[in-house]
Amino acid sequence: MSMTENKTLGILAEFDNPNALLNAARQMRDAGYSSFDCHSPFPIHGMTEAMGEKRSYLGYIIGIMGLLGGSFALWLEWWTSAVNLPLVISGKPYFSLPAFIPIVFELTILFAAFGAVFGMLYLNRLPQLFHFTFFSDAFSKVTDDGFFVSLEAEDPKFDTERSKEFLQSIGSSSVEVLVDEESETASLTESEE
Repeated sequence: MSMTENKTLGILAEFDNPNALLNAARQMRDAGYSSFDCHSPFPIHGMTEAMGEKRSYLGYIIGIMGLLGGSFALWLEWWTSAVNLPLVISGKPYFSLPAFIPIVFELTILFAAFGAVFGMLYLNRLPQLFHFTFFSDAFSKVTDDGFFVSLEAEDPKFDTERSKEFLQSIGSSSVEVLVDEESETASLTESEE
């Protein structure tokens, strides 16, 4: 005999409009939930504050990468023209800052762009090839006219029944508990005669 138990991944709640989703995010934050996300077909002004998200570190990453790129360019041009192979050309100095500015500018922009792309991917935890919301058929509306809150089971306050009741009490039009049906945890008990 085998008994299988499906693992609960989270809860998906649908809301009627952007204002209802914004209010739900505030109430989720105030109730102490931290591992939840809001899904909408378009950006909603004020959602970051409503969810209690901290300011992004992406600007710092871009700034540091830009400074590294500019510093590297300046060092490389100084080393190649004044240390490694110093050439006297028309009596010009070995280290000529005005001549080096275009390359310094270009590498500053290049490194900052790489910092922006890879920093954004890292901070957004991308690429994320799977999310538990993909188990829901209703979630396909999120790209058109659906407004959803997904609450992850890893949240410290997560309790399937209480969280479901809470989401219903804050105005969701439907609540769906999502379980992992593909990777079941099985406990096998065999009896032999």
